[in-house]
Amino acid sequence: MRVLIGNQIDRTIRAVGDMSAAAQRMLWFADDHDLLVLPTAPDPDYVAHVTELTGTDPSTLRVCVAPPGTHGGRLIDPQDLTDPDFLHTVAARLDPEAVSEVFALWPSASVARFADSLGIAHTLPGAAFVAQGGGEPVNSKAFFRALAAGADVAIAEGTVCHGRAEAEQALAERIARSGAAVVVKQAHNGSGNGNHIVFGGATANTGHAGARHVSLLGPGPGEVREFWERQWTWASAGGRFPVVVETYVPGAVSVYAEYRVTDDSVAHTGAGILGYADRRLDVQVVPLRPADIGEEAHRFLLARGERLAEAYRATGYRGHLSADAIVDTDGRIVFTEVNAHVSGSLHLYDAIAERLVGVSTYPERTVAEYEVPEQWGIRHVSDFVAGARAAGCLYDPSTRLGTLVSTAPLLDEAGGAAFMFCLVYDTHERREDLHARLARAFTSPGG
Repeated sequence: MRVLIGNQIDRTIRAVGDMSAAAQRMLWFADDHDLLVLPTAPDPDYVAHVTELTGTDPSTLRVCVAPPGTHGGRLIDPQDLTDPDFLHTVAARLDPEAVSEVFALWPSASVARFADSLGIAHTLPGAAFVAQGGGEPVNSKAFFRALAAGADVAIAEGTVCHGRAEAEQALAERIARSGAAVVVKQAHNGSGNGNHIVFGGATANTGHAGARHVSLLGPGPGEVREFWERQWTWASAGGRFPVVVETYVPGAVSVYAEYRVTDDSVAHTGAGILGYADRRLDVQVVPLRPADIGEEAHRFLLARGERLAEAYRATGYRGHLSADAIVDTDGRIVFTEVNAHVSGSLHLYDAIAERLVGVSTYPERTVAEYEVPEQWGIRHVSDFVAGARAAGCLYDPSTRLGTLVSTAPLLDEAGGAAFMFCLVYDTHERREDLHARLARAFTSPGG
């Protein structure tokens, strides 16, 4: 059996919102008799939907809900993993001799303490590294640039800045050199939420890029200084982390290659494309095939991604790792960051695309993941499943086509819900047809 921990980034690194629904994607990795540690009880409709697809018997799963802690169940408070009463609850449902692996979303030192307290630290990959806080540097965009440069892996032109004066100089020089735009990046953030595109002159379309913020600097030498007066605290997380300033690459496509890092080797596990609309993540498509970006670029991505994974293996990190990159309009690839944790892609390309669908089996299939549009007004997984079945597009294992729910719903105070769904298709036309049929099924006339 395995112990699956639905934790997220530690609050000591970055504050995050309600991740209780995202934590439930651990169900995609669960086998019979596994034990799951989650911030809240899982959504029963989601449990039924996922386990029906995976073949896991939900009655055999053991779920331990962590204490609400300071986050009120929105995510696991790292300190509560070693709460004596909680450890007693877990220990009562656990046979340490039967545990084969502790599998956590984030490489937190609290997970190492949790495993050690239960006598199962030997089943946590890279336990010694994680216990000493190794999860922070290997998930830093600043550390990534140093490690990638040392491994001779191509990265976007830029600089790591440890103070405002250094950042002012880097931004001014980078804008002058590129004559276009610069990206200011927080060391710790994801999906473009920690990116700020800064134009020093004429603006350009940035909708395809992942970035929460965009600024246009006016003429005059004081503009750069004023920018950092406004943004340094945000960019550096109150001065706790360095800031990356790098040249913006217009028209680029975002891709990634993922690997499993063990004591002995690095193994490629999957790759995909990230599509953005209005600078927000809009769709994720797997698998990434050579025809999507060109044979040469595809080989380069996988080879240099493996080199990065080997460099991270040398630090002591063990577990899943995503090497993120962009492909420019000439087909050149530069790497932008490494996420040394279970990404938001693993359930998609591994559990769904490979193990459930078998995308590489003839005839080939492709999987695209979207967020359910707010205007569809869907609150429950069961409502989505019923509507998709009525529309004739619920996923069919016999044809390996259709739609399924990939993440649990996150309810909001207004009565809405946010969750993700997948389209499994063979052609672009099929993908468009599936999406259109769902939209008709869930959108009322005139709505």
